[in-house]
Amino acid sequence: MSHSIPRSDLAPEFWAKTPMEELSKAEWEALCDGCGKCCLNKLEDDDGTVELTRVACRLLNDETCLCSQYPIRHQFVPECIVLTPSSIKNHMYWLPQTCAYRLIYEGKPLEPWHPLISGDPNSVHEAGMSMIGRTVSEAEIDEDDWEDHIIEEPN
Repeated sequence: MSHSIPRSDLAPEFWAKTPMEELSKAEWEALCDGCGKCCLNKLEDDDGTVELTRVACRLLNDETCLCSQYPIRHQFVPECIVLTPSSIKNHMYWLPQTCAYRLIYEGKPLEPWHPLISGDPNSVHEAGMSMIGRTVSEAEIDEDDWEDHIIEEPN
C-alpha cells in the first residue's frame, strides 16, 4: 500500500508565507507533488553531470508514483535521502527541475499542476509531469545496464 500525501487542514499558500525552515512536518510533506522523479536512480559522470534514468527505487509504486513503504523506507533502503530545509542545498544538483522543494528554495512559484495549486492529487499525472507508468524497477535491471535507461526529465 502506498502512502498518500495529506494536504487538508493546511493554511492557504503556506509555502509562500512561511520560511522553509519554519514549515511544519505536515506542510513540508505536502510540498511533495507525488511525481516520483526523486525516486529514480541517477547516474553521475566524472564531471558531476547527473543523468536521470527510468530505473526506479524498488519501493516506488509505478501505478501511483508513491513509495510503497514510505514510513519505514529506511529499513529497506537505508541510503534513501531525507530531504529537509537544512539539507536541501546539498541535494539541489539531483532534484527535479519541477520539484516544489527546489522551486520554493529558489524563490519560484509552484507549477499550476501542483496538487497544492490545483487541489487535485492527480493533476501532476494528468499534466504528464510524473513518472506514472514510465518506470522499471531496479530489482529488474542490472546496475550495469542503467545507462541504457537514461531519459530526459518530463517537464
